Amino acid sequence: MSEDTICQTDARIKFDQGHLSFIELRYNDIVMSRLKKAIRAQKQALEELAAEPLQKLAEKCAPHWREPEDLDRILQEGIPTLPHCNMIYAVNTDGILISANIGSDRLDTQWRGVDLTGRPYFDNELPAAQRAISNVYTSRLTTLPTLTLMQAVFAGKEYLGFIAADFSVDELPAVIAPQGSSTGHWQQYKGDPAIRGTLFMQERAISAMDLVLDEAMDIITALMQYQGIFHCKIHFSSSRVSLWSVDDPFDYQIHTVDELTDPDVCLAYPKRPLHPRAQVSEENIAKVIELFKALRKADEIIYLRSASFNLINGMVGLTFSCDGSHYLHYSEFIEKGSDFWFGAQAEMQST
Repeated sequence: MSEDTICQTDARIKFDQGHLSFIELRYNDIVMSRLKKAIRAQKQALEELAAEPLQKLAEKCAPHWREPEDLDRILQEGIPTLPHCNMIYAVNTDGILISANIGSDRLDTQWRGVDLTGRPYFDNELPAAQRAISNVYTSRLTTLPTLTLMQAVFAGKEYLGFIAADFSVDELPAVIAPQGSSTGHWQQYKGDPAIRGTLFMQERAISAMDLVLDEAMDIITALMQYQGIFHCKIHFSSSRVSLWSVDDPFDYQIHTVDELTDPDVCLAYPKRPLHPRAQVSEENIAKVIELFKALRKADEIIYLRSASFNLINGMVGLTFSCDGSHYLHYSEFIEKGSDFWFGAQAEMQST
């Protein structure tokens, strides 16, 4: 693999005189993580719930924008149309609160005239969007995590300001985000600089797991294929493995290499078919574990220190001796093979 080729890939990794040289990972495209998908789903659900009543309120408020008492009355009548909203108020183009703070059971006029510019939800670009939603922030009044939905108010083409509706995050109904992998794209995280700085001064020490590596990997493969283990974390250097079973997914078991290679270990995990949500076939489970073994044995300086594998989201995690970590989908991991990580030398040394 030439350096020119590498510079066109996301990995930014090259094989240099028998050793890996890790170059900083940069993405050409920002890939939405599962966390961001969940956040977006919750915000979209809130916007869909409140869009129509907020638009109607804006239309009612526009003719009375400079009449505070009328604004208060309209907002007070309108707040019941906004499920889960705990406060609503009107703000002009200068960021000044021109109404009372209206709650479902209160009308507080003491804040009228307060300058709200600089608050987390204030956005001078709102007219272009007409509706916007803030990031979560801590409300000064309630001290609770809060989202504010803002609806622009117009008189004809003139932008008057916006109506702001506050929602306490704790009171919003839960929204199930779209299922899928934690990420559809490879992610790399740099490790401890002190470890990277002394990388070429160290050499792989043979661990207890290394001495029985073939047997240990065969057992982990079988446990994932046939006995309900859907997630594993293998610590090669410290000779232990953590296993998550479909029978008790909220807990995990830690096994030493001696326990793992005990022939009776299968008795602890009853036979189970692959979970319906598993993305990985029995054949590909074996391929992934076999690649773990190859990356562990490929080089005496750059080697796999720990690895994780989840059958439900299909994600593989790798941590190397340089303390750099990588997360990618199993299909991409299999497609690249060990040759990608260490060059052709890896295949020869792992046999």
